[in-house]
Amino acid sequence: MAVPVAFFAVFFAYPVTAIVGRGLKAGGDWQFGRIGDVLSRPDILDVLWFTTWQALASTALTLLIALPGAYVFARFDFPGKQVLRAVVTVPFVLPTVVVGTAFLALLGRGGLLDELWGVRLDTTVWAILLAHVFFNYAVVVRTVGGLWSQLDPRQEEAARVLGAGRFAAFRRVTLPALAPAVAAAALMVFLFTFTSFGVVQILGGPAYSTLEVEIYRQTAQLLDLPTAAVLTLVQFAAVGGILAVHAATVRRRERALKLVDPAQTSRRPRGAGQWALLGGVLLTALLLILLPLGVLVERSFDGAGGAGGYGFGYYRALQSAGAGGSSTFLVPPLEAVGNSLWYALVATLIALVVGGLAAAALTRRAGRLVRGFDALLMLPLGVSAVTVGFGFLITLDQPPLDLRTSWILVPLAQALVGVPFVVRTMLPVLRAVDERLREAAAVLGASPLRAWREVDLPLVRRAVLVAAGFAFAVSLGEFGATVFIARPDNPTLPVAVARLLGRSGELNYGQAMALSTILMLVCAVSLLLLERIRTDRSGEF
Repeated sequence: MAVPVAFFAVFFAYPVTAIVGRGLKAGGDWQFGRIGDVLSRPDILDVLWFTTWQALASTALTLLIALPGAYVFARFDFPGKQVLRAVVTVPFVLPTVVVGTAFLALLGRGGLLDELWGVRLDTTVWAILLAHVFFNYAVVVRTVGGLWSQLDPRQEEAARVLGAGRFAAFRRVTLPALAPAVAAAALMVFLFTFTSFGVVQILGGPAYSTLEVEIYRQTAQLLDLPTAAVLTLVQFAAVGGILAVHAATVRRRERALKLVDPAQTSRRPRGAGQWALLGGVLLTALLLILLPLGVLVERSFDGAGGAGGYGFGYYRALQSAGAGGSSTFLVPPLEAVGNSLWYALVATLIALVVGGLAAAALTRRAGRLVRGFDALLMLPLGVSAVTVGFGFLITLDQPPLDLRTSWILVPLAQALVGVPFVVRTMLPVLRAVDERLREAAAVLGASPLRAWREVDLPLVRRAVLVAAGFAFAVSLGEFGATVFIARPDNPTLPVAVARLLGRSGELNYGQAMALSTILMLVCAVSLLLLERIRTDRSGEF
């Protein structure tokens, strides 16, 4: 556990603490009165209110739309099911910048709705809510659907035989069993939307700002560290509370239920109602998930770089740093593809080492301290990535950790986001390994390292590959911290897309669509490969 603890202490706790300290200290003394001053400002209260209510609305809307999909994936068997499962999961691993760009192409100025009916939803809260549903649909489908597929349907059938109606049987038998999974999914959706950054920044315009966006604005644009520090503490407290409740719901789900093989619970739809439900879920996937991504791809070919019609003009323009007279980049934007792939590979390696060691330690130890460390590993998913990125700049600037000019800074920040996915993927598999196998290896004279190599590794090899795939995808799309620390001559794909969208002109817009399409394809291919190698369909992911 020493390596994961040291990694999080140096590259997470230290930068975040330093940022908070600089914001709340004056002349060496803590100025806690600044907290009350900041939280009493009307503009900050508006940000807090919007952050909270849009997260609640996004969560409710996601549950409403995604729960039917969870039932279909859990109980129905139909052609193309595994492909559709992969398709609905693609948005979850997409960078938020790509999600924002896709909905901008659909709902924004010159977008599909604008061209067909003159309707624009960008800079409105509806664009933000729909993008959040798009992004989190898979969280509900896979968390709730994964458990639903393992619930024995004979229990509900027995209740109906005893005289209960369909709804009463569901309410009294199935719903109580699903409640922990629904609560866990709702909490994760709330967490992701409460800390939303890229989607709100691209689609919300100046009228809407979440805590994460406001932290970025106060830090990068206004250089108001006291306000940014207070908002970081507020977000940290909220995320800590959410994760604590989430951990409790997961433990309740693990302890309370007896599950069956999912293969025993799914069957082909029967009757008009079930076929209509399946059709409705397919239509939802088409309109909510495939349509925005399709429009994004179409816009990347639209206009052929200004020549009219369709072509590869925007893609060819990515090969030049000064295309169209733009000075957005010091290097051709296409170099961001190579940069991102290299950074993501290094970040994946770091995340596998740190996350693998952490998962192994959590498997072999127990107690309140270990549960606390398990929760700590999840914090990077909710704590402001903007704070972490800016913290890197002001803390890792002196020997022996003077890394501000080093390329490794970007993979380190990306690995912080990848580690939780590695831990959550490997932990259930490691816990399933029979401890007696390790004990037998030790009795036969094997060292701990050899016992791990001969016993654990063959059993968790697939889980390691899945963990690597998730870490690679999320590292590839990390934006909040990377936007601070990526060098101008070595931009990543999400940073390059954001820069292009921040400049006016049809060519910049088209290049942003082209880069977003490339990033989407890389993430989608990674996910499809994961679907082919993973064997365990239960659990959260």
